[in-house]
Amino acid sequence: MISHASTNFLLEATPKNLSNAAPSLALNASSPKTSGFQIGGTVNYAYDKHYEVRSGINIALYERQIAFNEVKPTGINPTKTYFRESTWLEIPVNLKYRSLRRKNHRIYILGGFKLGIEANVKRTGEQIQAKTTDVSLEYGFGFEKFYKFFKFNPELKFSHGVNNLYLSPLGGSSPFSRLNQYNSHTISLLFYFE
Repeated sequence: MISHASTNFLLEATPKNLSNAAPSLALNASSPKTSGFQIGGTVNYAYDKHYEVRSGINIALYERQIAFNEVKPTGINPTKTYFRESTWLEIPVNLKYRSLRRKNHRIYILGGFKLGIEANVKRTGEQIQAKTTDVSLEYGFGFEKFYKFFKFNPELKFSHGVNNLYLSPLGGSSPFSRLNQYNSHTISLLFYFE
């Protein structure tokens, strides 16, 4: 399995945390979408002509960002963007519902969860501080095409982290002290060869 992914954080902060003493200035936080890459193997267990359980181990490379901007009456002034570039070991467990095979193809939907463990973080200057384990809910759909010696299926999958990955910064002056939650969010286009 190989995959291209679009990933970012879903941020949460209270208006109180994002506002300053001066009413003319506020600090806005956002997490732009960035590209990622996954590669791995799968194990399938079909216990019915329609249902299949799929699992495996994936290695994923993600770079997530959080950007802080000053919002003034005159416009938005970008201040700083922080990065977290890391390698994740991911173990998805999905239940897959397949349609009946029509000649050499069929479609399917799937859902489940994924356990993620951050195995390595690139150490570069100031970076996003985050927890190193994550659990995500997953769902998606795909298409299976059967050839003489193998099966090819592209799949679109959405993953929403349920763990709060936020770590409180040590210094109160950090812009991260204005946030109170961030969760992972990933959209993946996967290609399976079985």
